[in-house]
Amino acid sequence: ARQAQARTEAAWNELAMRIKTAYARYFLAAGNERLVLEILDLMKRIEQIAQVRYAGGLVVQQDAIRAQLEQTTMRAELIMLESEKRQQRARLNALLSREPGAPLGEPRALRPLPPPAALDVPDLAQRARASNPQLVAEEARLASAEKSRELTLRNRYPDFSVGLQPTQMGSRITSWGVMFEMNIPLQQTTRRSQEAEAQAMVTAARARWQNVANQLVGELGETVAMLQAARQSEALVTNQTLAQSELSLRSAIAAYENGRLDFTALLEAQRQIRKARQEQLKAQAEAQVRLAEIERIVGEAL
Repeated sequence: ARQAQARTEAAWNELAMRIKTAYARYFLAAGNERLVLEILDLMKRIEQIAQVRYAGGLVVQQDAIRAQLEQTTMRAELIMLESEKRQQRARLNALLSREPGAPLGEPRALRPLPPPAALDVPDLAQRARASNPQLVAEEARLASAEKSRELTLRNRYPDFSVGLQPTQMGSRITSWGVMFEMNIPLQQTTRRSQEAEAQAMVTAARARWQNVANQLVGELGETVAMLQAARQSEALVTNQTLAQSELSLRSAIAAYENGRLDFTALLEAQRQIRKARQEQLKAQAEAQVRLAEIERIVGEAL
């Protein structure tokens, strides 16, 4: 019964992780779509600037054409992102036992990440040993094997059976019968084989538990390291790369308007800020995926 309950909890635990992961992917697809729409608006402004400068004879027509080509590429990318969003919605609905086309709200925020102090690997490993459903199931299997070994060892001693049986004729009892039975374990070879088998089952169950525990602790250490790397990447992009890219883009637009910068450099500045924001979204989603995996291993929410 304990094994069955633990397997049920493990199934729910796995489902929760898949839902959290699917939501993170959904958030990433929606965020990339919003980003492309924002950059598309920016490219429309850049195209207007290029057309004004071309009308004044300050730049060649190629600048405006390249801005239009860049917008066409972004519109094609929007089609791909919309398809990805639909796929993620269908996956989430399937995990939630809903119709594939059931409506879902736009993802606007992610769960806050736990503080670094809550991601101490030894502490998380201890919690996993106590709460992980897989380990709980293996512990129940080990306890079952140990009980079976105890029953097998009791076969070393004789068994006694005592019975009392009435004999009835018509409506009255005419006599009573007493039975006494003794079962002496004389087949020592069979008994020793059974004991060896029971001990082997206990050893195998203990080895399975230890193997699962070692595997989970190893996965936990790797996943915590990947979560920390994703968090550091997001902080680096947010605090440095993104700010520098935004400043570079504003400077590039101003320089292009004043004729101090060519259009190729302006496009490169636009692509840099787009890349930075994509990396920010990717790091945020990656951190959420790793957090979901850690919670699956630990067996509870952090």
